[in-house]
Amino acid sequence: MVLLDRDGTINQEREYLSSPDELELLPGAADGIRRMRELGLAVVVVTNQSGVARGYFDEARVHEVHDRLRAMLGKQGAALDGIYYCPHGPDDGCECRKPRTALAEAAARELGGDLSASFVVGDKASDIRLGCAVGAATVLVRTGYGARTEGDGGAGADYVVDDLIEAARVIEELVEITIHYSPLTLDIRQ
Repeated sequence: MVLLDRDGTINQEREYLSSPDELELLPGAADGIRRMRELGLAVVVVTNQSGVARGYFDEARVHEVHDRLRAMLGKQGAALDGIYYCPHGPDDGCECRKPRTALAEAAARELGGDLSASFVVGDKASDIRLGCAVGAATVLVRTGYGARTEGDGGAGADYVVDDLIEAARVIEELVEITIHYSPLTLDIRQ
């Protein structure tokens, strides 16, 4: 399973994206997502949307943006297996706001994924910390706030890449390593 951040990772960073009309995919985002799914991985979005708690837009608007995101990806042959979002603010103490793990756990439960065998891809420290919290491999993209996050030390990401296309290449390599070098069960008979 691949858990992707939304803003700055899949689409252009817009401070509190509140309109489907403002949504613009990053170059290669659809290609990267399509490649991840071709590897047999579920691909979901896990995103903090505190603009709801701040009163900048309502949850209906979040759904409109997500509908538009799905349509834009679909036109390029890419699809998402789910979108999970936190509408709370940073001080609300919820369990779903990244880097807390409730959204990732919900995705794994609903899609039958193993978080410790998953990948978390994003442009912020909260994305990387989420991945670390669930035992996933972490990939920092330099899009959105990623270059700044990298400059601040990369938040301990396992891998740092330019974009989702490069993230898909890293994930493909890791999947191939797992397939080729998975532990063998030996039948030892006396």
